[in-house]
Amino acid sequence: MPLAPDAAALAELLPGTWRVGATNFPLWLSGDRHRPRFNYELKTADPLVLHDTVTYTTAQGVEKIVPGVDRLRTDRPRRNQRKGDQHGVDQNGVDQNGVDQNGGNIFVWRGTGLLRFVTSRWAVVGATEDSNVMVIRFVKSKLTPAGVDVVLREGTDSHAFRTQVTGLSSTLGLTHGELASLTWLEFTD
Repeated sequence: MPLAPDAAALAELLPGTWRVGATNFPLWLSGDRHRPRFNYELKTADPLVLHDTVTYTTAQGVEKIVPGVDRLRTDRPRRNQRKGDQHGVDQNGVDQNGVDQNGGNIFVWRGTGLLRFVTSRWAVVGATEDSNVMVIRFVKSKLTPAGVDVVLREGTDSHAFRTQVTGLSSTLGLTHGELASLTWLEFTD
């Protein structure tokens, strides 16, 4: 899969349940949230819209669910942001996290229900050829810092996960710094 999959490739890749196997995202490293999973269900392919359910277990053993909707933005820059006019965005419109702010393959997540006013931006930056491992890069928001999750499709053998990700890090879109910053989470297969 190319580093910047198009809408059709993303519509094929994303549906299903994914386990977070490695991350530098503080939300998963605080000790308060365990066994994070993302479930994507295709709502529409054109434009690409997904139902997104994040689940995790609290330190007290309670399962929490965070529902949302993801919309792929490929046709326009972020509001009030043009090439090179914001710190950290280069002349090509790529931010310091390697995410194309001109539209590219940016998803905009919006919570539902009580979270309907909360949004975040993220992108798939790489996946293995078998579509069982992918890297998601999150853009800094008002509520969260930038971060990276390496996720494994539910039902896929996780025993060689770390070796596979390390060996394919550049193919997966990970920088050397991101790879070094990852904390590897334990799977409960």
